[in-house]
Amino acid sequence: MRGVTFLGERKLQLADFPDPTPGPGEVVIAIKASGMCGSDLKPYRASGGAAALGLGKVSGPVIAGHEPCGVVAAIGSGVSERAARVGERVMVHHYAGCGVCRHCQSGWTQMCAEGSVVYGVTGHGAHAPYMKVPAYTLVPLPESLSFATGAAISCGTGTAYAALRRMNVSGVHSIAIVGQGPVGLSATQLAAAMGARVIALDVSGERLSRAKEFGADALVDPTAGDPIAAIKALTHGAGADLSLDTSGMAEGRITAVRAVRPWGTACFVGEGGNVTLDVSPDLLRKQLTIIGSWTFSTIIQAECAAFVADRKIDVEHLFTHRWELAQAEEAYNLFDRQTSGKGVFLI
Repeated sequence: MRGVTFLGERKLQLADFPDPTPGPGEVVIAIKASGMCGSDLKPYRASGGAAALGLGKVSGPVIAGHEPCGVVAAIGSGVSERAARVGERVMVHHYAGCGVCRHCQSGWTQMCAEGSVVYGVTGHGAHAPYMKVPAYTLVPLPESLSFATGAAISCGTGTAYAALRRMNVSGVHSIAIVGQGPVGLSATQLAAAMGARVIALDVSGERLSRAKEFGADALVDPTAGDPIAAIKALTHGAGADLSLDTSGMAEGRITAVRAVRPWGTACFVGEGGNVTLDVSPDLLRKQLTIIGSWTFSTIIQAECAAFVADRKIDVEHLFTHRWELAQAEEAYNLFDRQTSGKGVFLI
């Protein structure tokens, strides 16, 4: 089979790999949809590709793609029928760990005490026709959801959902969501479905327009004036109850911190980078809570899928581009500009 590999410095190639065969405790998934995530841009851009990110040992070219969704195609020995059935529609929790530490036992394998494999970065991912994973990484895909929706839930949308659940978002809250890329748009869509009043922030007029489509009640362009003043004007001078930074940028993070009212909560999900706080006014004297939220567990991934299915949320609306694997170079060239919506490979 052929799979997409990141060479770094904005280069990739379609390389040949053996078709995977499941070993004990493993399954092979026939990939139907593999999402493109902002996190893909790190190995895509990095000098040296995935190996340069320091997320674990990388030996040889690695198939990219960490938003897998498809159908169980083959099952190895020792896998019970309850764990996997040929033909079953599944998502993949895109990490593997030791399986026995308390983090793995609770479905948080990315936090494994022995270190984890990150599929699409340190282990072969989903930008290929087939993917081999341990059976415990599988999360059932509800029948009413498309494979593309399942791919989104497998990282970006699931990450947004987990952050909102960490903050216990409900209809009594206003929430400022900084950044309206795929994760931010997912957060806007889900927070609106949870009943919150959403204030969406982005420097892109196109992305702000999409945020309105996804349920935002108010739009703020931080380049058009003071975003904190704008948020306070929208919240009777108090500030938002909650905020979520999906940008990973210092400016976005400090905006998220300063946007919330006293006793409020700010959450960061954007990876990498730094932020500098003026501790007394930004944190202490506001009695502020700051949360870091890193993706999700297998349990929360399944909960997110059920939430989307039960409320008939149109997650697939996130996708502005659908690609074939042969178009990978064009797809990532466009995605790298970060002006478009989310892309997905349909296989």
